[in-house]
Amino acid sequence: MMHLTLYWGKNVTLLVDSWKTDSWLSYLLTLLACFLFSSFYQYMEDRRLRFRSLSSSSTTAVPLLPKYQRSAKFATAVLFGVNSAIGYLLMLALMSFNGGVFLAVVSGLAVGYLFFRLIDDEEPWVVIDNACACACA
Repeated sequence: MMHLTLYWGKNVTLLVDSWKTDSWLSYLLTLLACFLFSSFYQYMEDRRLRFRSLSSSSTTAVPLLPKYQRSAKFATAVLFGVNSAIGYLLMLALMSFNGGVFLAVVSGLAVGYLFFRLIDDEEPWVVIDNACACACA
């Protein structure tokens, strides 16, 4: 049975028909997986943004390495694709309309943001305009 409103209960079908919970243990393990997966989403988003900022700053500072610029853009695109896939899977998990899954995903995103992304607001990345170690300030 597919629910179209938010419901509370241990019987959940998540993402595929083979992922069904019928006991409290399987339900709690599913909630833990949703929590960890959504925290991992924030971690991957942090890695992608840091890699993008480092690759964009290094391409302007070191114009003699154009082949690294292409590979850095490709790696950023791959990270974006992986992160988008994780985000869409989390959205599909939320479409199970289970209240526990909703709370697990939202709390996992909040905790992941607290541990991985809040650091960006406190300590901005240092971008060096000149890659030469002997450059004077």
